[in-house]
Amino acid sequence: MRGTGRVVFAATLLLIVGTLNIIYGIGALDGANVFVDDRRYVLDDLNTLGWVLIVLGAIQLLGGFSLMAGNAFGRVIGILGASLGAIGALLSVGGAYPWWSLGVFLLCLYVIHGIFIYGDDQRSGVA
Repeated sequence: MRGTGRVVFAATLLLIVGTLNIIYGIGALDGANVFVDDRRYVLDDLNTLGWVLIVLGAIQLLGGFSLMAGNAFGRVIGILGASLGAIGALLSVGGAYPWWSLGVFLLCLYVIHGIFIYGDDQRSGVA
């Protein structure tokens, strides 16, 4: 199949980032020292940020596992999870690490592109 390797890579990235988002969400709910130094966020309340990150991480984990299983549902959820991750990366560009946020944004775009090009076998030009 065309793009199988890229879809496996995209699913692996979704699984990693989903796990990290859940860990960061738990850290925000717990009030840990992960979010310190008087930084300002789009969501001012760390409790709200924590729940948003946990839900986003669950969506990304669901998409990653479903992509690994080869389901069409995984393609839709994977695109949704990667798109939400890209939006989150763009929202954090003004933070302490703008180049890291842009790198995460480009990686999310690569994941979305990899899921989109996954399809049937390529046909040869010979009839």
